[in-house]
Amino acid sequence: MSDIKIRAKSSNGVTTVKSLMSHVMETGLRKDKETGEPIPAHFIQEVTAKWKDQVVMTALWSGGVSKNPYLSFKFNGGEPGDAIEITWFDNQGNSETGTAEIS
Repeated sequence: MSDIKIRAKSSNGVTTVKSLMSHVMETGLRKDKETGEPIPAHFIQEVTAKWKDQVVMTALWSGGVSKNPYLSFKFNGGEPGDAIEITWFDNQGNSETGTAEIS
């Protein structure tokens, strides 16, 4: 099961995509309360959305995005039953991909 929740709805030739991604999104600026040591930066750097193997949205992020980020966007095209795929890559080499059908 993916840690990306996706809902996509098509209306009048425009698809609206809403997603919620589970991620700690650490900036690298906070310190551990017990040890006083800095907490290493760990955040999503790139998010890509595809429809029919075509990239319809790319976002480049930094450590300034909140924990468990919410992302919403629209694109021209998409019909009910088509698949939407969202993939993120973080600064520690991790990635996650989620898919959903357009309703």
